Amino acid sequence: MQLCCESVNGSCIRSSWSNSIRVSMYIFMVCIILATVVGNLTVIISISHFKQLHTPTNFLILSMATVDFLLGFLIMPCSMVRSVEHCWYFGELFCKIHTSTDIMLSTASIFHLSFISIDRYYAVCDPLRYKSKINNFVILVMILVSWMVPAAFAFGMIFLDLNLRGAEEIYNHVHCAGGCFVIFSETSGVVASIVSFYIPGFVMLYIYRKIYSIAKRQARSIDAISQKKMQFEMKHHISFCRERKAAKTLGIIMGVFLICWSPFFFFTATNPFMNYVIPPILIDALVWFGYLNSTFNPIVYAFFYMWFRRALKMILFGKVFQQDSSRTHLFLE
Repeated sequence: MQLCCESVNGSCIRSSWSNSIRVSMYIFMVCIILATVVGNLTVIISISHFKQLHTPTNFLILSMATVDFLLGFLIMPCSMVRSVEHCWYFGELFCKIHTSTDIMLSTASIFHLSFISIDRYYAVCDPLRYKSKINNFVILVMILVSWMVPAAFAFGMIFLDLNLRGAEEIYNHVHCAGGCFVIFSETSGVVASIVSFYIPGFVMLYIYRKIYSIAKRQARSIDAISQKKMQFEMKHHISFCRERKAAKTLGIIMGVFLICWSPFFFFTATNPFMNYVIPPILIDALVWFGYLNSTFNPIVYAFFYMWFRRALKMILFGKVFQQDSSRTHLFLE
């Protein structure tokens, strides 16, 4: 989403890295792209094909997988060429389209994570009213918001040059023909970080903290009821395992999200205030670090589930092409 190009007489200079380094970078990035595309495509096929998986929660996961798939299929290949070659070969108009779509899909993926946390909150903390509160219409609204708000924000900001308000001088100084980069002013950098990361991130952090707290309380309540039926040592062990499992699951969800995206958005917000001293190559590396969140999403949200492993096995062995395979029961109701 952000890369400044080296130039001579206003024209882009191709990367001076040796061929071995460039080949290594291409191989590494292709692996990331393939993992992102294949992982999310598998989630899309699984949820779309098997009728038992047609639930409101899974529709939200399906939408997120679609966002992450498009990020890997449409955005990452062009970003790979730009990152390795340090030049943009696809024209100025496509640069704006690519940048806008990049910001839109990255933000949409984060929005989906935030809405999934809301869905999980009601499932864990209010299970009796969960189906009445989180129905198909509510999920549809969540999906529309997750796509439309990032789209309006990203395309509006880039095509109206709102990100350059207050940073025109630095942009004119570093702009070069054959480059594709985005510069944020002090105001736009803060606003972009708040909208794309800090607001949904705070929602996730707050909700998952409440889920963990309530899950601990529920585990202790269950143990209290079962206290007369088991020895103290066994009760203590089960309680500890429940709490540890809840902490581990929520820690993975929040940890992957924060580790992948927080460095990029921190520097996006602070770099304009530091007179753009952050090296462009570091910003570009942090972009790819953020992309990894879309690579890990299918692992965190699907690969942990038994139904997904069974669906994956059926897909790999071609059993999804058999008659009535869509009615296969992947888990007990």
